[in-house]
Amino acid sequence: MKITGARTEPFSDNRRRALTHAGAQAVATTAPADSAGFLGLTAVDLTPPVQQALATLLSEIEDLRGEVGRLKARLTEAEGLADRDALTPVLNRRAMMRELNRIRTFCQRYGSPASLIYFDLDGFKAVNDRFGHAAGDAALQAVAGRLAGQVRESDIVGRMGGDEFAVILVQADAATAQAKAQSLARVVESAPVQFGDWSAPLHVSYGVAEIAPNAEPEAIVAAADAAMFAQKRAARKAPNL
Repeated sequence: MKITGARTEPFSDNRRRALTHAGAQAVATTAPADSAGFLGLTAVDLTPPVQQALATLLSEIEDLRGEVGRLKARLTEAEGLADRDALTPVLNRRAMMRELNRIRTFCQRYGSPASLIYFDLDGFKAVNDRFGHAAGDAALQAVAGRLAGQVRESDIVGRMGGDEFAVILVQADAATAQAKAQSLARVVESAPVQFGDWSAPLHVSYGVAEIAPNAEPEAIVAAADAAMFAQKRAARKAPNL
């Protein structure tokens, strides 16, 4: 028997008498009482064929719910993977730009400060050229791990491409972000990166830009990137002490 719809009222007395006259027996239901009530079925309607059809329908609904839950879980997992950098344990550029826009909108709405720090790994090309790309990958992973391990849960770390990383600091104006950038740079440079028998120190340059509520995300990144390059140029011109 195929149930194609639900009645809002139980069978009529005439229908019940007709079923009884035809030999239909009222039996104890094996389906949940609320399901039978939802379909407008009473005890007299729940003959064995009806019970079987109802149980089959409920089983199919439960299977469908399970499949929907599994599909949602896979979709969530796929979205998470799409946001992750392929090499390091931080977000990729696409996800960082989306998060930067979200934080910018939050700042615009609530008037709270936030800042972006842009990092560049100095001498990265020389590492790749001398020791190979596997050693370069180890250096990038070390930088990402050290940055991610030194920020609050509300802050966001991402790799913007190549040897460049960014950190979004919420509730942080430019002065606060500048101090945090110095602290993060010290952590990154605190120990050499190891790769097999090879070991080399890490050095980074950084730039800070406060997230202006009316600025576009690309403009914020450009400002932090320009500040980073200014620091890099200044370090090259500084005399070695």
